[in-house]
Amino acid sequence: MVAQTRCFMFRLCAVLVPLSLLGLLPGSAAAIQEETLELPMVRDADGPVAMLPVRRQVSYATAADHAPAIKSEFALVVDQDTNEVLMQKNSSEVSSIASITKLMTAIITLDARLPLEEELQVLREDRTSAGWSGSSLRPRVRLTRAQALHLALMSSENHAAQLLGRTYPGGVEAAVAAMNAKARELGMNDSNFADPTGLSPQNRASPNDLVRMVKAAFAYPEIREFSVSTEYDLHMGKHSVRFLNTNRLTSHADWQIGLQKTGYINAAGRCLVMQAVIEGRRVVMVLLDSMGRYSRFADAQRIHDWLIARGSAGKTALE
Repeated sequence: MVAQTRCFMFRLCAVLVPLSLLGLLPGSAAAIQEETLELPMVRDADGPVAMLPVRRQVSYATAADHAPAIKSEFALVVDQDTNEVLMQKNSSEVSSIASITKLMTAIITLDARLPLEEELQVLREDRTSAGWSGSSLRPRVRLTRAQALHLALMSSENHAAQLLGRTYPGGVEAAVAAMNAKARELGMNDSNFADPTGLSPQNRASPNDLVRMVKAAFAYPEIREFSVSTEYDLHMGKHSVRFLNTNRLTSHADWQIGLQKTGYINAAGRCLVMQAVIEGRRVVMVLLDSMGRYSRFADAQRIHDWLIARGSAGKTALE
């Protein structure tokens, strides 16, 4: 009987010890809790996105000590007020930025002090390289400049951004010149802008530069308001079309987002920039070239949860 008991205890230890080392026992110091991040359906102007639930594992015992592993190829997270780098990954590298470009389009439009209530009309020349597919803004549709800004920032509507560029004093060419001049003014020395929409892969910047742009854009109330609104109904004649935010984190109760912009083209991958208040701290987050349709949002959630776990201790973790 004693021999049998010893044999049983030996086998039990052989199972429990590895599990304890891996942190898989409920009472172990590195216990891992698996959670489901529900991301609802969203219509992305850069392409339809069916927001599927994302499974995530958070190690609460070690989250405060180590920056989370992310799938974005380029990333930078900074304290908006102190410029403290909280997390970085290839933050000096330059890459295509897709529709993140639209933030600069909005900045130069507002800097020009053009009347926001002026009615504009979509023309055939506003057709982008992506064509008219997937867009409700077709030739002869009328909307105000403010509405065009709203749709460009919230829904990443390419024809709205192209319309803003065409109606800029001097047209698209002058708008692009103004975008590059503003970039130099902001110290975005590694950046280049080629069109108002972000469809060109020649719209390029580093995460370091994009932090500068996000901080500059945050100074404009219209950009803050339009970029984080969750939906907007545009009345067109006898009917209206509902546009949704391409970033459904804006509707999540655990997020306090002050500004955001998504982007996607093949050359850029999935991109996301945000300003948010996390654990009482104003944070700017840049995520570029994320692998997988949903991974930029999952990356953002991991960083969000990590910053909460860190609290306000002020520790810095560099990847």
